This record gives sequence, structure tokens and C-alpha cells, in this order.
Amino acid sequence: MILAMDIGNTNIKTALFDGEEMVKYWRLTTNKMMSSDEYGILLVNLFRHSDLSMEAVDGIIISSVAPSINFTIEHMCQNYFNLKPMMLAPGIRTGINLRYDNPRELGSDRIANAVGAYEIYGGPCIFIDFGTATTFGVVSEKGDFLGGAICPGLRSSAEALVDRAAKLPNFELMKPDSVIGKNTITNLQSGIVYGHVGIVNYMVDKFRQELGCPTAKVIVTGGLALLVADETDRIDVLDGTLTLKGLRLIYEKNK
Repeated sequence: MILAMDIGNTNIKTALFDGEEMVKYWRLTTNKMMSSDEYGILLVNLFRHSDLSMEAVDGIIISSVAPSINFTIEHMCQNYFNLKPMMLAPGIRTGINLRYDNPRELGSDRIANAVGAYEIYGGPCIFIDFGTATTFGVVSEKGDFLGGAICPGLRSSAEALVDRAAKLPNFELMKPDSVIGKNTITNLQSGIVYGHVGIVNYMVDKFRQELGCPTAKVIVTGGLALLVADETDRIDVLDGTLTLKGLRLIYEKNK
């Protein structure tokens, strides 16, 4: 079995694959203060709770946008799985041509998303990852990653707004019943959530226009995708584990 780990700024998304089948999915908190042993014990307990054996893991692949925690996780893999993980880094085979000015600047999670989106759903396609940042990526019909866009994520936008405006209160990030808010809280919720829907609609339309393909498939992923997905007709597929599926595909190309 293959263990795929997507280390983000907020969470570490982890999946165990048996061939193409995802056997289990877990989310851990990204915490640079935790030691390799603390992460190791967490995984020991998660495997045990699911009645799974850590010895059944044949390989590990990791994507990370949080470099400060990489050594800790690599050390954990060696100590608790007796495996050196494969890191998604420049030079690894992906099957995707990166038409990017400097491919080394491209986040590994976006590469995994591009591979997953293209190989599972075909091209041309547009993928959107709703995380700490909301990232857009475009893959051509031939499998070229053409680029994309990055904007503040839903939670990042909400936190920045409250931090910079002294009179605005903290609020729960949720979709209000109406776009026209009747109080400060629902005004904030409407602006952040429905405003993000507007961003998605506009960006997808522009991407499709530049691609010359008005029917380019749109795949969304990320922990906050559900807040937006039901409010727009631009989304074709909601795949919450797209990044991890892309990592598994990349592992198979390199093992």
C-alpha cells in the first residue's frame, strides 16, 4: 500500500491507497512545534484505530508547501515506517509539461492537482484548490500545465479583514441564507463567501476564454470547497482528495 501526504499550511491531508483504491483518509494539523515522535504516535493510533498495519505500507510520497516541517515528517517516516519518503520536488517524473517561467517556484500541491485533474478527468481542464490560498490551475488538452492564478483563501480573507478593521467582530465562516445581510455578521459572511463565488465565476470564464474552450472541465478540491460549490454552475466535479490521488499517480510513475 502507498501512503500519500499533502502537507499544507493548515492541515496535513493523508491517504492510504491499495492500488487505485483509497482505503483510508485522515487530516492532521500542521504544527511545526510537534516532534517526529508525536506525529509518529498519531499515525500509530490512527492505523490501529482503523485496524490497519503500518508494515503494509510499501511506499510514501509527500507534497509539502510548509518546508519548516519537512524534516520532522521525513524523520517520522523513517522511524515509524522504516521507509524513506519520496518527495515531490524538481526532477521527479509527473507526465505533465510545466509551461511555467520557473517551474521550481510552482507549489508541489499544484503539480499534484494538475496530474490528478488531467489523468482522472482529462484535458483541457481547470482545477481550483480552496485552502489557505485559493489556487487556480489550467491544463491543456495535451497535458501541459499552462499556469493559473492565486488569490487569498476564504479563511485568510476573513482573518485579514477582522485583524485590520478594529470594529469588525470575529465570525463563523459559513454561508448566510441571503446575499443581503441584515447585520454585521451576515454582511461579513455574505461578502466573503458570495464574493468568492464571484471570483470563481469570473476567473473560470476568463480561463475558458483564453483557452478557447468554453466547455473546459472544472474540478475543485480543498477543505473549503463546499462553501462555494453549490453556489456556482461553473463547477463540474467536486473531488476533495484530488491532490492525494495526484500524488499516488506520481508515485506510480517514479517507483
